[in-house]
This record gives sequence, structure tokens and C-alpha cells, in this order.
Amino acid sequence: MTPASPGAPRGADADVLVIGAGFGGLGAALSLAERGARVILCEALRYPGGCASTFERGGYRFESGATLFSGLAPEQLFGRWIARHGLDVTVDWIDPLVELRTPSLRLRIGRDRDALVSALAGLPGAPARGLRDFFAYQARIADTLWALFDDPALLPPLGAGALLRHAASAPRYAALLPVLGRPLERVLARFGVAGFAPLRQYLDGLCQITVQCGVAEAEAPFAMAAMDYYFRGTGHVRGGIGALAWALVWAVERLGGEVRMASRVRSLDPVPGGGFRVGTRSGEIRARHVIANLLPQDLRALLGAAPGALPRLDRLARDVEGGWGAAMLYLVARAPEGAPAAAHHLELVQDPAAPFTEGNHLFVSVSGAADEGRAPPGHRTLTVSTHVPLAKHSALPAEQQGDTIGAIQARMREGLAALAPEWSENVVHTLTASPRTFARFTGRAGGAVGGAPRRAGLGHYLSVWPRPVQDGLWMVGDSVFPGQSTLATATGGVRTAESVARRLGLARGGR
Repeated sequence: MTPASPGAPRGADADVLVIGAGFGGLGAALSLAERGARVILCEALRYPGGCASTFERGGYRFESGATLFSGLAPEQLFGRWIARHGLDVTVDWIDPLVELRTPSLRLRIGRDRDALVSALAGLPGAPARGLRDFFAYQARIADTLWALFDDPALLPPLGAGALLRHAASAPRYAALLPVLGRPLERVLARFGVAGFAPLRQYLDGLCQITVQCGVAEAEAPFAMAAMDYYFRGTGHVRGGIGALAWALVWAVERLGGEVRMASRVRSLDPVPGGGFRVGTRSGEIRARHVIANLLPQDLRALLGAAPGALPRLDRLARDVEGGWGAAMLYLVARAPEGAPAAAHHLELVQDPAAPFTEGNHLFVSVSGAADEGRAPPGHRTLTVSTHVPLAKHSALPAEQQGDTIGAIQARMREGLAALAPEWSENVVHTLTASPRTFARFTGRAGGAVGGAPRRAGLGHYLSVWPRPVQDGLWMVGDSVFPGQSTLATATGGVRTAESVARRLGLARGGR
């Protein structure tokens, strides 16, 4: 361990205890360890990554949930970490990234924005000029917002240099003003493309996966930034995203941090005079600060806080409860003749006129031939997911919840058989999961996935500055800014670490 930092109280075991090795917790722990902080990271599971992890069952290795990741290019956050710390991580730059299939549409989405626009504009009845004008405008919005992810120093807390750079970018930010607080649907209408079904199907699926709601509801700037997801350093981590999560764990340890797997935090108590006493499966820990990579519901329960005691957590919890759980099929299939060797992803929609939830909309991730250890030779693993409305599901009697998930999973199998028969016909092993399973799997209340949906409204911009829940207690993850995606949660971890480092009196950048 490194010497005590200026901000550490006497007798503390750590400057910072991080709860949870999801990518928000990993980002915070690594950033603080780079600055020389004494860090302990506790994870309840035996493997890192949270909702973006790779797990093993029955000799097969599956992606638990999220399966396609951005931020991997050399100039982006994960790419910089891979280079800086010499991480043993291989990224496969697959193309196309996703194939959208509906009963009447096949659309391949690759790494080239212009190719996608040309494909859409070439479809029968396409409003070609409106499409090109819309995507040109969307690119301006995305360029402005992705700059913040490419350089987290531009996100709060802001130094003098960042403020000067923001001032210089003020004309670019002006393009955001007409779309703030508005749904994406209204922007599409402005360009005369809202009624073009192929575009709408593509965007409803993309928004449901990224900002957790469809075009009619999605906050336009978030959705328009998410539209660039496939063009911004998105690739396949060979062996599964767990390979990156484990590499970040080892990077934290090489910098002197301590990582305790299978060490669930059981209690969190403030200490008079500052700091926390934290009860874990592996013993008690004293820490000056705590960073919780938890859902607000789980943090509230850990604190033993009554409703109303911590209004911010109550509000965040309500936002998450208005979001989603997941029904999953984890499959092993023989690779059909002619199957691509690379990992690939399918987005399947059985009825484009129905909500993109509850088995109607599926995201399918297929491992690659080079993903050794995932499945036997000649076989692939498939992670198949669909959204389940949490509020609707939790309102059902317990005995009905299982039947409902069973019906959703039956519809998932129907969708796979109808739209991806080459894989459906070759399945040799099936493992199912429900929100209840996912809750056990990831430790998240109710099996919630994706954090709070980014529905249209100005409230998303009121909490962009990292601030503690109470003195010394911070949150990271997909329910706080900047929100969804593995890159976003890791970026949030970096920015929260910067705020904590300032409180501890640690030099920026550390070692």
C-alpha cells in the first residue's frame, strides 16, 4: 500500500472504499489508484463487471447482459487504459457491428455513418434529402457531446483549463439549445423523416438499447449522441467483456490497490468526526470516503435510511423503478454452415408497430470463433435479451411473475426462430434468466438494468456535477450522470474520483 494521503484520518484502512466492481467502480478505483490513493474495492460476486460481465455456467462462458462496447479506440478512455497499463486485452474491430432484421427489413449497421445513411436513403420511398440533412445535424450534436467522453476532463468538476476550452466551444454548444428537453421524435419531424418506417425501426431499437426508451420519449441530445455509438470506438472484446473487467482489476492491484472479490458489503455506518465504518464479508474496513457503484435502492438499504431521509436517493430510485428489467436466454449453438468467424450481433423485431419490449424486440450477441473457452469447437454462445417493464412486472403477484417471464421467453424463442433460424435450429443448450435471476446474478434491486431511462426533460442536466449523497459518500453507475453504457459509467467513475481526490488533497494525475 502507498503511504497515507493528506486527507486520510488516523486509523483508516483506506482513503477510499469502492463498493462494486462494475465499470463505474472500476473506473473510480483505477483513477484513484493512479493518483496514489489507498483504495480498497469490494465486489459481492466472484467476478467483476456487474451488468457488463462474463460468467461461467456448465462449462460455457456467457456475457451477462451488455455485449457491445464503445470507448475502445486508442484515443478513448478504455483504449488509453489498455495502452497505459499494458493490459492484456484484444479488441476485434468487427464490421458490420449489428444487423437489424424485421419481417420486411434487413439493415446492416457498420462503422461508417455515410454508408448507413446511403443504405437508408436508397430504400424504397426514402425521403433522401431529409435523411441526409437530419444525419448531418445529428453528427454536429454527437461531435459536441462525444468530445466530453473522449476527454473526461471536460466533465465536472472543471479545472481552469477545462473552463477555457468550454468557453471556446460555446458556438458549438448553441446547436444543442433547440433540442434540449425535447423528444427525438420532434427532431425527426422537423426534418420530415418521422414517418419513414425503416429509420423509425432502426432508431427505436437503438434508443431502447442505449437511452432505455423509444424515439417518442427519448431526450433528443442523449439520443442523438447515442446514434453515434457504432461509429465511436465500438468493438468486441475477445473472450468477453469480462476480459477487460479483470484487466482493470489487475491494473488497480499493480498500482497498490486492494481488490476483494466475493466480499459483499453488509453495513455502512458514518463515524463521528468523518469517515465510515464498513462491514464486509471479509471483515470491517475504515475509510475516509466511500464510492458506491450501486443502485440508489441498494445504497439506501445499506444505509438503513427511511424513505424521505435522503431525497436524492428517493428520486433516483423512482427513476430506476420506471425503467427496465431483462428476460434473458443464454444459448449454446452449433455454428451453422457459412456463419462468420467474427463475433456478431443481431437486432430482431417481430412486430415493428408494437412496443420494442417483452420479447418483441431482441438483441442477440453471438461469440466469435476466436473467443476461446466460451464454447466447444464448432459452437458459439448467444446472449439474447429483451426489456421487461419493472413497474408492471413487480406489480404482479409472485406466482404470476414466473408465468409472465415464461411467456416472454417463449416469444423470444419464436422471434429467434422466425428471424434468425440459422441459429435457432442449432441450439444445443439453454439457460434462462428473469429479473429475479438477474437480481441474484448482479446484486441489483429487482433485477434492474440500464439505469434511469433518459426520457425528454430538462431534469437530466441538473445533476451533472459529482456531489456526495452525504459527507464522504458518493455514487457512480448507470443511475447517475452521465448514465448508461459501459463507457459512460466508467467516465462517471473517473470524474467522481477527481472530486474525491481533491477532497483528499491528492495531486491530479497521481502516478
